[in-house]
Parts: sequence; structure tokens; C-alpha cells
Amino acid sequence: MLTGIEEVDWASLGHAYGPADDVPELLRGLASADPAERETALDGMYGAVHHQGDVYDSTLACIPFLLELVADPAVQDRGCIVELLTSIGGIELDDDEELDELDPEDEEFIPAANYAMAAAAIAAGADVFLGLVSDPDPEVRLAAPCALASLHPEPARVLTLLRERLTVERDTEVRLALVAAVGRIALRHASLRTETVDWLGWLARAAQDPGLRLAALAQRARCAPGDIPDDIVPWVTGLLEEIRTSALGPVAPGTERAATPTLIGQVRELLEEHAAGRPAPWTEELLRTLHAALDDRVDDRIALILAQLRSPDWGQRSDAIWLCGGLIRIWRGRYEEVVRLVGAQLNDPEPRLREAATSFLERLFELGAPAADALAARLAVGTGTGSGTGTAQGSGSGLGGSPQNGFVGRSGRDGALLALARAGDTRAVPLLARALEEREVRRELLYAMDGLGPSAAMLAPLLRRRLAEVELDERLYDRAAPLLYALAAVRGSQAVPEVLRVLRGAPSNRRDWVRESALRTLAAFGPAAQKAVPDMRRLLAADSATVATTAARALWAAEGDLGEVLTALERWLRPGASGADWCSAAQALGEIGPAAASTAAALRPGLASRDLWVRVRSAAALWRVSGDAATALPVLLAAWEENRHARVDVAECLAEMGPAASEAQLVILTELTRRRRHNAREGASGSHDIHLDEKLLTVCRAALARMERGAF
Repeated sequence: MLTGIEEVDWASLGHAYGPADDVPELLRGLASADPAERETALDGMYGAVHHQGDVYDSTLACIPFLLELVADPAVQDRGCIVELLTSIGGIELDDDEELDELDPEDEEFIPAANYAMAAAAIAAGADVFLGLVSDPDPEVRLAAPCALASLHPEPARVLTLLRERLTVERDTEVRLALVAAVGRIALRHASLRTETVDWLGWLARAAQDPGLRLAALAQRARCAPGDIPDDIVPWVTGLLEEIRTSALGPVAPGTERAATPTLIGQVRELLEEHAAGRPAPWTEELLRTLHAALDDRVDDRIALILAQLRSPDWGQRSDAIWLCGGLIRIWRGRYEEVVRLVGAQLNDPEPRLREAATSFLERLFELGAPAADALAARLAVGTGTGSGTGTAQGSGSGLGGSPQNGFVGRSGRDGALLALARAGDTRAVPLLARALEEREVRRELLYAMDGLGPSAAMLAPLLRRRLAEVELDERLYDRAAPLLYALAAVRGSQAVPEVLRVLRGAPSNRRDWVRESALRTLAAFGPAAQKAVPDMRRLLAADSATVATTAARALWAAEGDLGEVLTALERWLRPGASGADWCSAAQALGEIGPAAASTAAALRPGLASRDLWVRVRSAAALWRVSGDAATALPVLLAAWEENRHARVDVAECLAEMGPAASEAQLVILTELTRRRRHNAREGASGSHDIHLDEKLLTVCRAALARMERGAF
């Protein structure tokens, strides 16, 4: 085994962490009789030799040995090696990265060449995968179809083999893998697509197994998304019910495997935990494929999710929540009933379902309102029964921290409280007060106080006390910034002495960040921050633009006297100023408004900047200080089209302009009719993405209403 491995000069080759002289040990580890050693070796292969999908010269050198291991029936866990080879050889170059089009001097040439050579090397030995579809090891049979569909150079031959194998395969998950591989071939090879789509359509109706019918339907939708039948929702719902009723009964326990201190091991354990106790965990991936094919058919996707959320199977309800998380992040729609039903899951005895519901609701902000009653009820359970210890079991905060009350530990309880606060529900206020009495407070809870209105004022004394206890050390910013934000949100002006203590005692580490946060809070206090005026005036001359401009805003809010404020701000509106410095000054002038009209001339050069955000901030400030809509509006509309992430700021300015921005009506109407969220990103998301898009819609509606009122 591994013939010739010693003849390779591994030290001259490299991987993600330097010379590849450790690779022979990893390859031998893959063939070990010890499961832990095999998993550790596999983790090393992914972590170094195939780090984050990269292909190095050492990766290429491994391919013959990996193929040899796969071909040896004495090697255990060969399915994992097949998956590794599929990943190494399955990277397809984008159209703009084709090797023939790249200059050998281009930095992308070597990676692209390595990907191409890896694909060619594995394709040359891909016949080894043909025999694996009938291997005695179900894990090998599970991995082989995707490898064949991705790597074998004769797709028609593979297609025939996969369809034939389906007639004799008895393992459910392997059967699903065979169907998925057929769909993959259809997507990759247009010449085979029509016959494959027809075959998948036949299988979706003729197969006896409802799981196989669902798999075929999902792959057919994936291969022909423009031809998805109109009755897809009742069809899929019926299949899910068939799967549920046919799978009733005890679930056979999986094969236990000792944990290993590796990333691969951790992922395996998480997947095993996710599937534990579920008779058909594979339905989640089938539905994910179907949802991807449905794409912008949002109403159908919502209907599918609603049907799942009403299922007696907690696993289907959990899948629905995770699927809806991806849907609501990308697409606008009517989610009120979905959110209400997700809220109902907070009372379910299954902890994984409660965790999924809480995680989903945390990110909804105002869209979480339909679940507010369920959140409040869940948080109220156990109030007053705690032992006063502040621990997860029977927390003295009275927030329902014990497992029997529905939350395991503070994370679940804090997540529900965060969702309630972000929804703007004032029932969160007394619960936040209890949370502030605990030793540690989740920082997101402090940032969620800005939507709770006047009722949150009662939190000011507690926030003030906590700020007074913060040590003025190197970690001051991390500890104080959330408290300062919360004090600004609740207008806790009685905390001026504590804010000044932080402002004056900021250490060198992140000093400007601390000062800016403190000054923002003082600005929110307005005239109540008079005691801080000398400090504000002193910081007008700070070397940091963010500190100086925030000091100017705070001084204006406290005194209402422009005095030195305009001079301090205009010094950052100069040729050669960085974009960030200019933006800070422009924003401050915009907040001052007409009283800063004399700075209009200083702002105008920013309208022609190469930096989009300088243009946006300058145009918005120019409108706010001078009312010159004719000059500002074209700049704002150009930025709207150039960068979607500028749209919230632009829309706020358009709403202020009202009738003066009537030329923007079509732009606003177009945005309001779009189904896709303006900031949607495939495969990535931020905790505030949904909130920001909903804010854009709200501001756009307000802007349109003002424009229309001005037209009559």
C-alpha cells in the first residue's frame, strides 16, 4: 500500500502551513486501523493539504495515493476519502478564470493550473469509483455517486450506471445520493438534460418510496426551475406526510464513535446530534434543494414552510425554521403567520426546536412582533421561583432559566429576551432590568434598548451603576461601549458623571473609540450634559476626526451655540482629508441643519469626490444645511444606483426632502415593488440585514407619501 510514497520529495512541496514533509504520515493515518487516527489524518488533509478548498503541489502529489486507498477494500472510512477526492477534483473554474485566458504571470494562474491538473488527474483514475457504487460499505456507496457525477469523464456511462444501481440499492440515503448525482449530471451536461429531466419526472410519480419521489421532484425542479408545476405545494406536503407516517416507530440508534479533538470530529458530532431521534433527517437537504429551485416563488416557499410548521413531526418543524431563515434573509414577503408559528415552538419540549426558534426570532427585529406574545409568555414562565443564585438552573432573575421551563442555560433565555426587545415590545423592559442585575449581561441586549421608547427610561439607574463599576483598564471599550449606547438610547442623563469618568479615564488602548462612544452618549443627553461642556470644547481640537466631530455635535446639542463648532468641523472639509474624516464632519453638519448654512460652500467639493460615501454624506449635509435639493438630488440618486448599501441613507434624505425629491418617485416605487432584499447576499448574512432592509422599506413608504402629498 502507498507504493512509492517515500520516493516523493515531500519537503520540497508545500501546503497551507509550509513544507509538506508531514503528508506521508497523514496518508498513512488515513489507512490506520484506529478510527481516531483516521479522523485526525483526515482533519489534517482538509486543514493543510486542501486548506479551505485550495489545491497545492502537495495536493496534486497526494492524488495517486488517495486513489490507491479508495481502491483497497481493507481500508476503512473510504467514503471520507472519496469525498476528499471529490472536493479536490471538483473545483470548476469560472468563465473569467479559464486557464487559456490567464497570463502565466498572473497571480491567479498557479491556483487555476493546480485546480485544472487536479481535475485531470482524478478524472484519469475515476474508473475506480465505478465499482464503489456496489461496495459493501454503505458510506462508500453514499459518497461514490457524487464523485462519479463530478469527476468521471464519461457522463452518459455514469448516468446509465446510476439509474441501473437505483433498481437494486436498498439503503435510503444511498438511493437519495444516486438521484442527486443524476441531477448533478443533468446540470453539468446540457446534452443529457432533457432525457434526465423526463426520467426524474417519471420517478417523482412512479417510485413507491415517498422519499425517493421527493428526491426526484427536488432534482427535477433543480434541473428545470422554469417548469416547476403549479401544484408543487400540495404535492410536496403530501409526500412529507407520507414520509412521516411511514417512518413512525422507534428510531434505530446510530453507530457511536469516540470523539476526536479535531474540526472534522466536531462537525461530525454536530451533524449526528442534529439527526438524533429523527426518522427521516434527510428530508431537510431535499427541501433545501427544492427551495433553491423555487427561488423567487416566495409565496409557494412560505406555503411549504407553513405546512411544515404545522406538522406533528418536530423535526419537520425544525427544518422549516432553518429553511425560513434563508428565505426571509433574501426575500421580502408576508411572514406574519410564519413568525407566529415559529413563536409557538418556544413551548415545545424538544430543546433543539426551541433553540432553532429562538435563533430565528433573534434576527427579525420588528418582523418578530407576531411572536411577541409567545416570547413574553415563555420568558414569564418561572418568574419568582428562582433560588437567587443567578445560575442557569433556577436563575434568580426569574427569566425561566431551568430546562423544565423551556430554556437550557442563559443563552436560550437571553435569546428570547433579545428577540422581544428587538421587536420593540415594552414587556421586555422589566426583564431587561432583571438581566442588568446579573453579573454578566449579553452585549446585544444593551444594543437592543433603542427601540423600546420612553418605558426604557427605568433602566437608566441600573445602566448608570454598571457603568460606574467598569474598570478603566485596557478592556474599557469592550465593557463600556454597549453601556454607553444603552444610556444614550434611554436618555439616562443622570449618568453624566459616570460618562465623564469614562471619557476622562480612557486608556491608550482604543482611546479614541472610547471617547467617541462617550461623546455620542453626551450628545444624546442634549442640554442635560452641561457639566461636560469643558471636556467637549477641549476635544474639538482632537487629532481624531471622529472624536473632534462627535465633540462638536455634543457641544451643539448641549449649548445650541455654534461658536467654535463650525470652525472645528470645517477643518476636516479640506483638500487631502481622508474620506472617513470628511464623512464624519459632513454628518455632524447635517445634524446641525440650517444653523450651519454657512458651511454649504465647504461641503460642495465633496459632491465630486471619487469616494461614494463622501458624495452621499456631502449631498445629504448640503440639503440639510441649505435646502439645495436641485444640487443634492442627482448625487443621491446616482449613489442609489451605484451602491445598494447606500440606499437607507439616501432614502432618509429623500423622505426629508418630500416634494423637492419628486424626481425620485420612480426610484422609490421600483424599490418598493422588488421582492429581493436590497442587501441580500448569497451565502452570507449579518445580524441586522433584515432590519436594515425593513427600515429601507419603511423610509421609502414615508418618502413616497410625502412626495405624493406635495403633488396635490
